[in-house]
Amino acid sequence: MPVELPARRPSSPPPPRRSPQSLAVIGIGALLGVVMLAVFVGRREGVGLTELPPGRPVASLGFRAEDRPDGAVELMGAADNRLVARINPGEGGFMRGTLRGLAQARQREGLGPEQPFTLTRFDNGTLALEDAATGRHVALEAFGATNAAAFARLLPGNETK
Repeated sequence: MPVELPARRPSSPPPPRRSPQSLAVIGIGALLGVVMLAVFVGRREGVGLTELPPGRPVASLGFRAEDRPDGAVELMGAADNRLVARINPGEGGFMRGTLRGLAQARQREGLGPEQPFTLTRFDNGTLALEDAATGRHVALEAFGATNAAAFARLLPGNETK
């Protein structure tokens, strides 16, 4: 008697395998999505931001920065044109750099050195250097206490935060 074997069913093809490269691309895409969502939520909710309460000005100095032929920079009081400070060549790198940056911004906008810079100390101990001609504002404490102190010495009292 012949033995009857069950009919062979056509086998379905195996499920496609994902290559390691495609898995990596999917993982990177998911990671980018999570990062974008975290940034959106963080900015919207203010996560990780620190703000000082607004301070009241307690001391202020208007001055002009004048380059001298010997390479020095002299800071002249805006009100009385008296010498506030002299920065000799090779000294005061932070002050020179900050003032040079503000002066270059004026040049780019076609403005001259006539309008003074304003250095202000606030009641919370912070310092700001402002250029009303260009609208630029430099929060000096953002550069560290040592750099802020370089400007703080121009005002009465030297306490900075």
